[in-house]
Amino acid sequence: MAFLEIKHASKTYHSGRARTEVLADINLEIAEGEFVAIVGYSGAGKSTLINFLSGLVAPDTGSVLLEGKPITGPGPDRGIIFQNYSLLPWLSVFGNIALAVDQVHRDWSADRRRQHIERHIAMVNLTPARDKKPHELSGGMRQRVSVARTLAINPRILLMDEPFGALDALTRATLQQETLQIWEADRKTVVLITNDPDEAILMADRVIPLTAGPRATLGPSIPITLPRPRRRAELNASYDFKQIRAEVTDYLLKSSDHRRLGVQRSLILPDIEPENLNTRSWTSTRRPVRRSEVKTETIET
Repeated sequence: MAFLEIKHASKTYHSGRARTEVLADINLEIAEGEFVAIVGYSGAGKSTLINFLSGLVAPDTGSVLLEGKPITGPGPDRGIIFQNYSLLPWLSVFGNIALAVDQVHRDWSADRRRQHIERHIAMVNLTPARDKKPHELSGGMRQRVSVARTLAINPRILLMDEPFGALDALTRATLQQETLQIWEADRKTVVLITNDPDEAILMADRVIPLTAGPRATLGPSIPITLPRPRRRAELNASYDFKQIRAEVTDYLLKSSDHRRLGVQRSLILPDIEPENLNTRSWTSTRRPVRRSEVKTETIET
């Protein structure tokens, strides 16, 4: 039995009369302690998929299971790191983390909670910024607070919804390495959602591409056998890394091409009767006409 599992799940969104099937027949099995990355195009349904696991969204069909039991809503056993930080602007670094810790660890003494929060602030190198508000922090520092807040509740599963997507390249690379170091320490189960194949290969044990939408579904699982710890500079010179990246990228491109071909076959030509250029100018029409406007007459002489 898989530790975390999605079985034949699908999700359709309705807006007025419009109906969009975002995900179709999603099947996923994750072992405890495994780091899995799901990579796909923006808008393909990656966030909906991770919301299945968090319990924030229920599939229309199929099931989501944790140790064989259905996930019916959010819980402290699953922590999620969002792309947009989700920090309360009137609270300090300490206060934002304390808000989560106080809710989950209510039975702890105040001193124990404080020490726990301080330890996680130090873990992400933010001790000098302990009392600063979010508007006083850079984007990378805000994301560090988000990571520390999620880790401080000690979830069994860490869900990461494109957590580095809004950061500049240098900050992104730094946080990737820091996150990997934290993960190496306790090997929590991690599901990373990203649109960057390089990031997925750098961080994960296994990469699974998500096809282009609508009706996106998961492609074949690609194991990452590159040794840990991994460094981006070293990977760029690795033949195996380049082979895996080509496999992931080719699959995503082919899924996108298939979707575009499907759209082209559904196009309807306009009802326009082309002008006959072989006729004399005095008999030709001044504009193209619709076929429905063309009438046939019989003239008797």
